[in-house]
Amino acid sequence: MQKMVNKDQVAGVAKQVKGSVKEAAGKATGNRQTQAEGTADRIAGKVQKAYGDVKDKVKKAL
Repeated sequence: MQKMVNKDQVAGVAKQVKGSVKEAAGKATGNRQTQAEGTADRIAGKVQKAYGDVKDKVKKAL
């Protein structure tokens, strides 16, 4: 049986990756604003993925 992944999980992981790249670019260039934006995106991605994980667990429990 294949596990279904919901949109929030996928979007959350994508946002985490985008945030990590942006954060690294900010560190490499010394641009604190870009680094902070990357950190914020990465954290928002974690939250969104966690929301998707909870939705998935609730769906399976029903």
